[in-house]
Amino acid sequence: MNKFIFSFFLLFVSFIINSQEANENNFPEANYRLASKFSPSNISKKVHSTEVYPQWLASGNKFWYQYKTTEGANYYLVDCDRKTKVKLFDNAKMAKWLSEITKDAYDSKHLPRFNFEFVKDETAIRFRVTSREMVIVKSEEDKAKTTNDSTSNKDSISIKKIKRLKPKKERKSYYLEYKLGSDNLIVIDNSKKKDTFNKWANVSPDSSLVVFTKKHNLYWMDKTNFLKALKNDKDTTIVEHEWTKDGVENFSYSRSNMGISEDEIEKKIDDRKPVYGYWTHDSKKFIFQRSDVRHIKDLWVINSVTKGRPTLERYKYHMAGEQEFPKNYIEIFDVSTKKKVNVLLDTTIQQSLSIYRYSYKKSDTTKHKPTLILSKKGNLYFNTVSRDRKRLDIHVANVETGEVKTIINEHSNVYVEARNKPFYLFNDEKEIVHWSERDGWGHLYLYDAKGNLKRQITKGEFHVDGLHGIDENERIAYFLANGVSKDENPYYAHFYKINLNGTNLKSLNPGDFNSKINLSDSNKYFVSNYSRVNTVPKAELRTTNGSLVMDLEEADLSELFASGYKFPEPFKAKASDGITNIYGVMYKPFDFDENKKYPIIEYVYPGPQTEAVNASFSVRMDNVDRLAQVGFIVVTLGNRGGDPRRSKWYHTYGYGNLRDYGLADKKYVAEQLADRHGFIDINKVGITGHSGGGFMSTAAMLVYPDFFKVAVSSAGNHDNNIYNSWWSETHHGIDEDEQADGSIKYKYLIDTNQTLAQNLKGNILLATGDIDNNVHPGGTIRMVNAFIKANKRFDFIMFPGQRHAFGNMTEYFFWKKADYFSKHLLGNEPTNVDITEMNRDVPKKR
Repeated sequence: MNKFIFSFFLLFVSFIINSQEANENNFPEANYRLASKFSPSNISKKVHSTEVYPQWLASGNKFWYQYKTTEGANYYLVDCDRKTKVKLFDNAKMAKWLSEITKDAYDSKHLPRFNFEFVKDETAIRFRVTSREMVIVKSEEDKAKTTNDSTSNKDSISIKKIKRLKPKKERKSYYLEYKLGSDNLIVIDNSKKKDTFNKWANVSPDSSLVVFTKKHNLYWMDKTNFLKALKNDKDTTIVEHEWTKDGVENFSYSRSNMGISEDEIEKKIDDRKPVYGYWTHDSKKFIFQRSDVRHIKDLWVINSVTKGRPTLERYKYHMAGEQEFPKNYIEIFDVSTKKKVNVLLDTTIQQSLSIYRYSYKKSDTTKHKPTLILSKKGNLYFNTVSRDRKRLDIHVANVETGEVKTIINEHSNVYVEARNKPFYLFNDEKEIVHWSERDGWGHLYLYDAKGNLKRQITKGEFHVDGLHGIDENERIAYFLANGVSKDENPYYAHFYKINLNGTNLKSLNPGDFNSKINLSDSNKYFVSNYSRVNTVPKAELRTTNGSLVMDLEEADLSELFASGYKFPEPFKAKASDGITNIYGVMYKPFDFDENKKYPIIEYVYPGPQTEAVNASFSVRMDNVDRLAQVGFIVVTLGNRGGDPRRSKWYHTYGYGNLRDYGLADKKYVAEQLADRHGFIDINKVGITGHSGGGFMSTAAMLVYPDFFKVAVSSAGNHDNNIYNSWWSETHHGIDEDEQADGSIKYKYLIDTNQTLAQNLKGNILLATGDIDNNVHPGGTIRMVNAFIKANKRFDFIMFPGQRHAFGNMTEYFFWKKADYFSKHLLGNEPTNVDITEMNRDVPKKR
């Protein structure tokens, strides 16, 4: 009997040891050291430029750009017509010249970042640098005092000299010129760059008039007095004129005070403030879009960590479903007569409005670029969107009389999409190109100036995402589109051209990648930056006939790969309907072991205005690559009701069900991935997201409490009844109910996360910033309240003095998130009081 017991004991011990070994072999340990290697600060040392940003020049088809690698930054000049790419200067020579001139040390790999100004018919460049040498500042006031000193008596002179025993100093400035191809650098002068505009000044296109606001009203001054203000903003001889007298708080000509404490508002009540408005091209009219929000209720946040007493921030905030709505006006001011004309709008209708504005040429390097209306002939084009977002109307107003004509109507049973909506006026303003989803896909339509439809330009089951230019002589439109090639990921954008009569659609940069393009003003050339999440980013120059001119750059990822980085893996799966394709990306630990079982975490953002799925290579790794290094499989994926670059059906799938619409797809795709990959542990599923993703990740825990086990939800709009009206009324919907007296009542009903608090089974960490004036912390606090009332254990963190993005506490939040998933998915709970990974590389104070 004893032998039997002993044998059983040995067998039991062997079983325990084998089980422990199996556990050690099959489940990863939290790898904080690996995650810390890929912090934003460390990544910035390994990866530099990944895109070419062309700075187009005015003469010829030329541009310059800077590109940085692990060998330093170089500056290049590209002549498209000549098919040449040369360095703007020799780095070693530039370092030598700068060292000799400034007496500071430079070398070829550590030049400052230059901001060039091309001069002398673009044969030379000018730029500024500052040295370590400190020099006495001599302001205009000082010059005036010096003049007064010379005419005063000796006593006054001695008093003034005493006052100047400690003069103000600043770093010496150098304004330099380099003639391209020459062998020297010339000093133009040592004066500090002068401000040509004050922050409060809105200067007319011809610089003859300056407008600004004071005490909620519109003011103006002429050029002579503005020049005085440039020299000394406090000059008491400056003459300014009050243009309006009807401005009051919350029906003002000043900008919103959102984000400013009441103490600061009071301190600056008499200051000149900027005014945002539109000018006609001839400077004869100033146009202001004014909003009456006096009847909109206030919202507040309190900053408890500011200096002194905690401060209150009060601002107007229109919440979803509220009966009130901002009343919008357009006012036209005549510069010569100073009279005002109102655009004739029906302000009893609840609607938003937007004025179409002029786009400057990319090669226009003039420093003074006031906001101009679209039409050079002075016609005011604008749109109105109904409160329920189902109707968009495009209008043109006469700037002399304010009379309005409606030229284009867009109606839908769901919301009318306004994202990336081009409205292009051309052919001496006789024709219009307009974007619409009226046939279920985003396409371009050609109209005459009176709003008569001439033809649909693009057709088919693909999405036009943005109009980039029109060649008026050749009558060709250039645009980005998704989904033209059915063999590719529909999130990959390519550049196309098509005749305005709808013929000869042609791809200009084909390939299995996503691209961003920058088209020249001449419409002859474009720079294409392209990559996938699993390829090295490249940039090339092409003609708008589609031919390759030259390869420009390939990103230097050598140090990134040397540190152990590995590309993520794109994947395709099915939505829970078994038909719709869902696209996503899988991020693995860089020390991945296929013999281990990994928890899976979904990083989510539901949209519907976008999805949290990268199509191109990105080094913004915190929520995906970097989180995976702790010991997880992290995935991002779309869902029906997400990105508008799919069909309108896909985009609006969640209309009327904004809380739950994407959750079934998130669950079903995770199950498919686990079926495909034995290294995924489908019993350990986490989910995380910020803002709309915070809302979605919490909803997932409550709608599918047996599937999603752990969530970290930050800044979530858990209760959309107290979120802004734009997002939830647009994407969820609001009903207009006409009353017997003809008035309209608005009905808004949406499911909130807190109504499901009793369903919580797993572990959840909620986070918010205490002065978040986008998604108010009240949304998270209501979720906290619901969990407490449901007698649930959960975790909560509030970031003091932080707004929606958590600011300088973002890194701290990453490690709190890592801790939470590590504890509840890996069974590894950090117990050290210090976050070692944050402290390790920080220099200690002496």
